[in-house]
Amino acid sequence: MSAVWLQIGQCGNQIGQEWWQIVTSTSNREADLYPFCSQDGHLSAVCVDSEPKVVRKLQKQIKRGLFRESNLIMGKQGRGSNWAYGYHGVRSESEQNLCSRTMESLRKEAEKRDFYGGTVLFHSLSGGTGAGLSSRLCEAIREEFPLGHILSVSVAPHQAGESPLQHYNALLCLSWLQRYADGVLLFHNDEVLKRAAAPLARKDTPEASCQVSFPSMNAYLASCLAGLLCPLKIFTSQSGVSMGMEPWELLRTVCPMPAFKFLHTAQASTRGTVFWDSLASSVLQPLPRQSLDGTPHQSTAVLAVARGPREDAFLANPSLVLRKLRQGYRCVSWNPFAATYWTDAASLVTPGRHSLTVCANHSSSADLLQRVEQRARAMYESNAFLHWYWRHGCEEGDFEQAFETVRSVLEDYSHLGE
Repeated sequence: MSAVWLQIGQCGNQIGQEWWQIVTSTSNREADLYPFCSQDGHLSAVCVDSEPKVVRKLQKQIKRGLFRESNLIMGKQGRGSNWAYGYHGVRSESEQNLCSRTMESLRKEAEKRDFYGGTVLFHSLSGGTGAGLSSRLCEAIREEFPLGHILSVSVAPHQAGESPLQHYNALLCLSWLQRYADGVLLFHNDEVLKRAAAPLARKDTPEASCQVSFPSMNAYLASCLAGLLCPLKIFTSQSGVSMGMEPWELLRTVCPMPAFKFLHTAQASTRGTVFWDSLASSVLQPLPRQSLDGTPHQSTAVLAVARGPREDAFLANPSLVLRKLRQGYRCVSWNPFAATYWTDAASLVTPGRHSLTVCANHSSSADLLQRVEQRARAMYESNAFLHWYWRHGCEEGDFEQAFETVRSVLEDYSHLGE
C-alpha cells in the first residue's frame, strides 16, 4: 500500500463519497481492498472540512467502520468562500488549527504504510476550505514528505459563477498546486455537466443538462478516477495483491515534464458488445480543439485505460485506438511515446460494462488558467473584495506571486509544440 487519500472541503468529501462507494462495491475480496486499507481494515483516508455536515453524511453513506474516527477532522465554522481564511485558518484558541490536526492524522497514516508513495487530494478550486486549506496542506505535505508524490484532483467552478471570490480563490490555489503538486487532474464543472448529461441526451430527453444533479456529476467524476486509479493486473504482484502504484505510474506516464502538470480526463462506457474505436470517438467528440485565441491544442502525453471483459478485443489491435487518440489530442512530435495504454478485464461498478478512460496532458487546461488570470486581474486592479483577503492574513505578495506563476504556466503551454 502506498497512497494516503485526503479529502478536503465540501466538494472533496462529496467526490470522496462517490469514490469510496465505487471502491467498496467493486471489492469482493480482501485483496481488492488492500491498496486502500491499513492492516487493521480501516481506509487510508483523511477527511477534513471546516463544518461537520458533509463529513458526517459521508461516514453514514460508506460501510460502517471503514473510516478511522480520528481521521474525520471537522471544524465548527465555514471559511466563507475565502482562500485566505481557509489558508490561514481561525485565529483563536477555541478551535485547534485544522491544518495541524490533518497533518498529524496524515503522518500516522503514512507510518502505517509498508511504503509511502504519496498523497492523493480531492478538493475544489473555488471554496474557502477546498481552495485555501488544500493549498496550505499541499505545501505542508511537500515540506513533510519531500520525496512523496502529490496528485491533486481539482474541480473548477462553473464559468457562470458560484461565488464572487471564485476567481481569486482559483488563481491562488492553482499557483500553489503548480509549485507543490506533481500532477493535477483538473475537472471543469461545465464540462462534467455536459458529459454527465450525455446519456440523457441520447435518450432524446429535453433539457438534459437541467436534469443532472450534483451527485450525478460527482458520480461521473468518481468513475473517471476509478478508471485511472483502481487496481490493474499489470501492477499486481505474483500473488495477485495490488500495491496501489496506479497514481504514481499515472504521473510518470502523463507528466513527462515538470512544468506541465494539468491533466484533462474523460471517459466513455458501454454495456454488451464493445467497439473500442467507437468509445475513443465518444471521448474525443467534446474535446476542446482550439485555445481562446484560435491556436490548436496539443498534448505532451496521452494514457488510455480500457476496462471490461472484452479487453482481448482491445489488445488485438491497440494501435487503432492509440492512433485515433494521438490524432485527436494532437500529440507533440518530440515525444516518441506520447500515447500508451493500460488494460484490465475487470469491469467497474456494473458487471459486463466496458469503459475507456483517457488522461491527457492537454493544453486546453491553459484556457481555464487564462480565464481565471484575466478575471482575477481585472478584479485585483479594481481593488474588488481585497479587504476580505487582507483581513485574514493575505498579502499583496501572495497575489503578485500567483499572477506570475500562472502567467509562467501559460507561457510554457503556448510553446508546447516547439
